[in-house]
Amino acid sequence: MKKAIRSSLLLAVAVAIQPAFAHEGQATKKPQATAKEQQPWGIAGDAKDARRAVEIAMSDDMRFSPSTIEVKQGETLRFVLRNNGKVLPEMVIGTAKALEEHAALMQKFPSMEHDEPHMAHVASGRKGQLVWKFNRPGEFDFACLIPGHYQAGMVGKIKVSR
Repeated sequence: MKKAIRSSLLLAVAVAIQPAFAHEGQATKKPQATAKEQQPWGIAGDAKDARRAVEIAMSDDMRFSPSTIEVKQGETLRFVLRNNGKVLPEMVIGTAKALEEHAALMQKFPSMEHDEPHMAHVASGRKGQLVWKFNRPGEFDFACLIPGHYQAGMVGKIKVSR
């Protein structure tokens, strides 16, 4: 019994002290087929349907530029993400509530890995892309949910009009 408890404690300590490199290695993944699942903020888009590209710069000052984007309902955008900094940021699209919940999970589990069509990670000095179809009107958000980035204000707004 003592051996089992000691093993459990050692495992818990090892997990707790591992480096906090959320999304480590994901920035260089090759694009894969995207599962299309309707979200309140839209659905994964096809690059061939994108008639407009929006370039977004991300930097170590924990900001997106631009931080506000206007879209027409039904429009598919190709976001071109440029990392001008040295740290790994991400862009995740969602509702304020969904992003806040995900950010809280990232605080608890900083090295959790995930890869969804509404998020993209970009290595230092690189470009990445995210293609999304905004098929529902409303105000949505985008943010970097890597621990500390969201809390430092790395957020933006997407306004989808009819």
